[in-house]
Amino acid sequence: MNRDHSSFNFTVPGDYRKAAERLFPKNGFSKGQRPDLKAIGEYAKALGIGVEYQRLLALDNNSGELQKFLEHFQLNLDLLIKKTWVEKHDEIRKNTLQDEVPSFMMTIEQGDFAKSIGQFSSILDELAYLLFGAQSEKGDFSEYTFRIDAQMGLFWWYGSRLDLLNEIGNDKASWALLLLGLCYLTNF
Repeated sequence: MNRDHSSFNFTVPGDYRKAAERLFPKNGFSKGQRPDLKAIGEYAKALGIGVEYQRLLALDNNSGELQKFLEHFQLNLDLLIKKTWVEKHDEIRKNTLQDEVPSFMMTIEQGDFAKSIGQFSSILDELAYLLFGAQSEKGDFSEYTFRIDAQMGLFWWYGSRLDLLNEIGNDKASWALLLLGLCYLTNF
């Protein structure tokens, strides 16, 4: 995805704007500020995953049910990566991304959500490239994905802003922000 954030000039469509601006304010975050649980929950509803997200958020991080969900996420992510057709010169990118998934999953299991969010942001960049090609690196990528499907556009818009978070800790809000993306991709 475009990391120069030139797509910031893109205005999220009206139906989703309130949830988007609550999750990531238009003027950014003040030092130490980040999304709250309510804003993340509203965004999950806008993505169409609100019920599943709330159910998973309520689980203990060590529960068997959550572990099963994480296994499903990993299987789906692996499938997305493996089944994506790419040009021969992009096979290395595809294989490199595939190799990053186990480390990412281990970081989640260790409860290092701050590091996991950074890893997830990088994974989403590469996954977007595999799925959308060079279009994912253009400044209008958010707008492009919204034209394909509004909820999918909202997801990639979220992914493009994860790297804006600084000084994020390993608390419930960090887990909730990460879980938002995991839930969406598990059902992608």
